[in-house]
Amino acid sequence: MTSAPVRTRPTKRERTLAALLDAGLDLFEQQGYDQTTVAQIARAAGVTEMTFFRYFPAKEHLLLDDPYDPQITAAIAAQPRELPPFLRAARGVRASWRSLPEPEAPVIRRRVRIAASTPALRGAVWRSTGNTEQAIIDQLVADGAAPDVARVAAASVLAALVAGLFIWAEDEQRSLGEAIERALDVIEVAA
Repeated sequence: MTSAPVRTRPTKRERTLAALLDAGLDLFEQQGYDQTTVAQIARAAGVTEMTFFRYFPAKEHLLLDDPYDPQITAAIAAQPRELPPFLRAARGVRASWRSLPEPEAPVIRRRVRIAASTPALRGAVWRSTGNTEQAIIDQLVADGAAPDVARVAAASVLAALVAGLFIWAEDEQRSLGEAIERALDVIEVAA
């Protein structure tokens, strides 16, 4: 029986993605998000603009991609249905973050810090949470919550989550999990 070969080097796609992220973050920090163009990022990464757009549909996506929706909705679905929708959402988000490994903090922290300090991106952060918000609403409604109650619960929990992310980005001493837990504590204790 032979085992699968162990891959030790990143693929070309992984190297290109890393180069784009590094170049974009460096340029955003040096000259600001609004002053940085896709052409500059591509040039600094050693690729074409067309290559940039194969990886990211827009410049803001370099900072705002969110892969956690499936974990969040599964964790909300696992909460006891007797709980009010707000508590199900808050505790589901909390459980989801507890089950995920701490992200590569330096890169993620840089991405969140740039987004938090760029007024044009603060709105984009909220737009990017739209899919997460809808996923939470859909799960709560599927489990019996009234749509308006589900919407308020989802929006409240996401506001705490984003606040926790922004606090974490500025506080090098705090882990992401700790920042999110603390933000959720504020709203869950009030419930």
